Amino acid sequence: MIRTALTEMFGLDHPIVLGPMGGVSGGSLAAAVSNAGGLGLVGGGYGDPKWLRTELARVKDETSRAWGVGLITWSIKRDAFDIALAARPHAFILSFGDPRPYAADVKAAGCKLICQVQDLAQARTAHEIGADLIVAQGNEAGGHSGARGTMALVPAAVDAVAPTPVIAAGGIADGRGLAAALMLGAHGVLLGTRFWASREGLGDERAKQRLVAGSGDDTARTRVFDVVRGLDWPSEFPGRALRNRFMTQWHGREDELVKTASTEGAAYTKASAAGDYDTAVVWAGEAIDLIDSIEPAATIVTRISAEAERELKRAAGLAS
Repeated sequence: MIRTALTEMFGLDHPIVLGPMGGVSGGSLAAAVSNAGGLGLVGGGYGDPKWLRTELARVKDETSRAWGVGLITWSIKRDAFDIALAARPHAFILSFGDPRPYAADVKAAGCKLICQVQDLAQARTAHEIGADLIVAQGNEAGGHSGARGTMALVPAAVDAVAPTPVIAAGGIADGRGLAAALMLGAHGVLLGTRFWASREGLGDERAKQRLVAGSGDDTARTRVFDVVRGLDWPSEFPGRALRNRFMTQWHGREDELVKTASTEGAAYTKASAAGDYDTAVVWAGEAIDLIDSIEPAATIVTRISAEAERELKRAAGLAS
């Protein structure tokens, strides 16, 4: 068994955290990860109150172990924030934006404050406001991320915020990635895309099959899917997704896309509802080469942890 500051903080069996993917990390997926000995996080996304109430009630009903919730910091609405806190999560993760307006309330509610960061300035801010855990996210991640890569960002963040524990995210989908993160000084990993390709992950099965069939070479970072949906994402956080016809057509032409938002937006919404992934987005990290099947979340947690233990023992044997 791998013991780290992360596992001690939440009483986990495995140093693995579910990424709070909006629209994917629902209550049942979060509960399945927590029941398997990891830390499940419900992805509150843009903070739809009805969705939040439903999924938070579900995770509370389906697990008695530690769990948490996450919101996209720049888009937080107070009613959604209050709904999430009222559910009494063990952890609250803030990602993509300034966490300072919300940190005190999270801490006062008795939650562990987790901040996901994409550079060292953000890491230092999280440390200064008393984050209990910091996620250093590299741009190999599926969905939105910053400019830094995981391999270089993680140890730099570890050094910058010590003794606050850091976990790694971005481009990790198996035990080798977990073992590597531990060697970089992290206390665990946060996984997104690998858990989307799980039985409990919400979303269209056709999108999941594209993850299984795809390669990291098929992914790219772009803003076009946010532009067409009218989402005001900060420009420093583009999203990594599988290349498709829509990305090929509009990437690099975002200003033109804005001008056609009324027609293209309606067409995009229709395509998304129909599961037309030549147009609709499939967020995907570079590590999808390592995903070859849709599995139960518990299987993913226990296998990755066991793989990491084997890799750590193997690596120890390399030193004389």
